[in-house]
Formats: sequence, structure tokens, C-alpha cells
Amino acid sequence: MKTIPHIVVEPPTPATASVIWLHGLGADGHDFEGILPMLGLPPDHGIRFIFPHAPERPITVNDGLVMRGWYDISSFDFSRRGDLEGIESSVREISLLIDAELANGIPAERVILAGFSQGGVIALHAALRYRQKLAGVMALSTYLPYPEKIPTASGDNPVEIFFGHGTQDPIVSYSAGSAARGVLEERGYQIEWNSYPMEHSVSVEEISDISQFVQWILRINP
Repeated sequence: MKTIPHIVVEPPTPATASVIWLHGLGADGHDFEGILPMLGLPPDHGIRFIFPHAPERPITVNDGLVMRGWYDISSFDFSRRGDLEGIESSVREISLLIDAELANGIPAERVILAGFSQGGVIALHAALRYRQKLAGVMALSTYLPYPEKIPTASGDNPVEIFFGHGTQDPIVSYSAGSAARGVLEERGYQIEWNSYPMEHSVSVEEISDISQFVQWILRINP
């Protein structure tokens, strides 16, 4: 199965779960690789971490500069800034990565998608529209440009969503993240909302909360 280029970090013990973590605009798959030791996971956690590289493309709001991005950004207006064709293409690519993990024996209910900023947009769209229920989503400093594409949660056990957002974020405003949260709660999803006194970044406190969320969702430390 051909998938987009990505980095794989295997656990010390055989993998029983997977976290697919998407970087933000202009970064690459190495961006969050260095966070893994900071998660403080137990040695036998069994989580395979996958860090895909977004394709290189011109970004309109950056004067057409070519950089890694999950989609083009044509406007600073959050209701119109997302390139829908690019989003849909990236969602298909991430779905193929999930397919590959299932083919490798990882159950869908033990796959978590995570994404920062642009990557969070794709993580939400891919996870909540995937044909099987995944374990959860971590949406970091992100927003929801096409809420009409997100289905209503089905069943009594919807996908769990971790939201983390900086109260001083000048790139993706706190209000944009909060609006996404509101839409998803209206659709019946369970949201763990976390705010931090930071800008467009990830803090030590947030990394600690991410670790707790991952271990809780995957029942690593029951």
C-alpha cells in the first residue's frame, strides 16, 4: 500500500496501538518527533508513532512561497481560508495511513490521530469521517474551516477529542478554536478542552496533558 512519506518510531515492545501525528504549515514530520521522550510513557507502552510529511505546495497568503502544507491558505478569514480540494486530498492520504496500520494488525479503536494547526484540521476531518471509529483525536491550536463536512457523532460512544489551545495565539485565534469546539459538541462529540497561557505553540503543561490523554484512551495505565 503506497502512502505519503512518513517517519515511523517503533516502541520498545511490539506495537499494539498507533498515533499518527500531523505537523503544521511549513514544518515536516520531524517537528513533533522530539516530544516523544517528554511524554514520559512507560517502557512497555506499545505505541507506534507515525509522523507524515505534508507535500510541498505554494501557499497563497505567504506570497506563493512553496513549503510543506496540508492545503493552501488563500485568506486570513477563517471561514474561507481552507483550500477544500487540498484538505480532501490530505484526508485521503491520512486515511491510507490508517488503512496501513489496520493492515498491520492495529485495531481502529487503538489508532489516535493528532495534529497541530493545519495538521489539526486534517486530523479532525480524517478521524471523524473515517469508516471505522478511531480511539481519539488530539486537535492542537487548530480550527474547523468546513464544519458541514463533519458528520454527527453516531452511537453512545463517540470519538474522544482532546483540544489544546493557547489563549494568546496570534495565528489561530482562541475564539476560532473555541468555535470549533462548539460545533463538535453540538454534533455530539466528547471534548476535553484545555487552554494554556501560550501563543501558537505547545507547552510543557500541554505535553503532560497529551500524555495523560493518550494513556487514558489506550488504557496504558488503567
